[in-house]
Amino acid sequence: MERDNSKVNELFRDELGNLDKKGKRLWIFPKKPKGQFYNYRTWFSWFLMTLMFAGPYLKFEGKPLLLLNVLERKFIIFGMVFWPQDLNIFAILMLSFILFIVLFTVLFGRVWCGWACPQTIFMEMLFRKIEYFIDGDSTQQKKLADQDWNAKKIAKRSIKHLLFWVLSFVIANTFLGYIIGIDQLKLLIYDGPFAHVGKLSSLLIFTSVFYFVFAHLRELVCIFICPYGRLQGLMLDKNSMVVAYDFVRGEPRGKLKKDAPKDKGDCIDCKLCVNVCPTGIDIRNGTQLECINCTACIDACDEVMLKIEKPKGLIRFASFNNITEGKKLGLNLRNGSYTLVLLGLFSVFLYMLITRKQIETTLLRTPGMLFQKQVDGRISNLYSIEFVNKTFNELPIEIKLVEPKGEIKLIDGIQILVHKESISKTSFFLIRDAKAITKITTPVVIEIISNGKLIETMQSSFNGPVLPVE
Repeated sequence: MERDNSKVNELFRDELGNLDKKGKRLWIFPKKPKGQFYNYRTWFSWFLMTLMFAGPYLKFEGKPLLLLNVLERKFIIFGMVFWPQDLNIFAILMLSFILFIVLFTVLFGRVWCGWACPQTIFMEMLFRKIEYFIDGDSTQQKKLADQDWNAKKIAKRSIKHLLFWVLSFVIANTFLGYIIGIDQLKLLIYDGPFAHVGKLSSLLIFTSVFYFVFAHLRELVCIFICPYGRLQGLMLDKNSMVVAYDFVRGEPRGKLKKDAPKDKGDCIDCKLCVNVCPTGIDIRNGTQLECINCTACIDACDEVMLKIEKPKGLIRFASFNNITEGKKLGLNLRNGSYTLVLLGLFSVFLYMLITRKQIETTLLRTPGMLFQKQVDGRISNLYSIEFVNKTFNELPIEIKLVEPKGEIKLIDGIQILVHKESISKTSFFLIRDAKAITKITTPVVIEIISNGKLIETMQSSFNGPVLPVE
């Protein structure tokens, strides 16, 4: 009896490939992929993993190349230190990144998920390979899961999950290295874990989360937890290049038979594209949020097409319009607009980055105090000043009064020295002759100088009594 494909196409979006009719999870045992795209993806994944695991050890002028210390609110990116005062730069950078993801998705679908997402790379290139090595391919994995517990099954499960935990521990250490820095991570190792209980707790929490994700959640992260898949519906259109089944060429599908009708499509309904899918979908049903564009189905289908002497590409990177009308990817109003906005945002980011101050200065006249009268009759105002040193060098600071005439006297009388990558605060009096005060509020201009170079010009105000005219 021939299968009613039209009816299937109407119902597939109401079901998930990893759930039964009662809503119970069905464990997915994807067939081990192989082929040209899988080789490309493997090489690219190893390149990304090499960068990631080596990242905490890479340094520039003795400093981490990348540090995301959210605890101390200090970030080092490619040798540049960023503090909370640089939040506006981060905001523009994040907007640019989000828009880049939107533009990339509009053009190429969910390629990020299948080729660059850490979840997919670790799952498919590390954890899944361990599973294939210990449990075998999908058929052997199903048999092992269904059989009763015995010594062999216990041994395989124990070894596999022990390796999963060790690998999760290594990944957690790497991520912790990006947060606290590799030097602090080495202290955790050399001093012993119980000398740094807080960091040890964080490390174990990270390890447990990674283990739970890769050993148990797996495709659920892509289907339910990650919001990116659901946002595809807003970003994709008929011109987006995605992993797609050429239904024009493939339908009507059917088994390979000698007496097959002449109008039969190239799809022989072998279901290998379904068997290799890590999220359990049938790509022949069309674009689905569960599809991560991993291209495993392309390799599986191309292998079958070669065996039955049909052209490859029944499943390929293509848009809906490419399949139905033969249109190629090109610039249109939508992706052109995204590109212009992205270029504009990135230009703003580069300008803000280039013009970013190496020392951030905040000058405030002490609130709640109008003025003070000194012993010698002069009038003073008290100011507080804060310096954020974003460089890797200690900087001496000189405060120079430009106008009006007066004297600056530091509270502690010690020269200001701002340590590298730190924040320094101090207070000073601005003292003026009472006879020189002609206004209740007088504008003040102060220059901040370091090593003979003008760092910044600050403005404030000076309050004082106006003496009566004699």
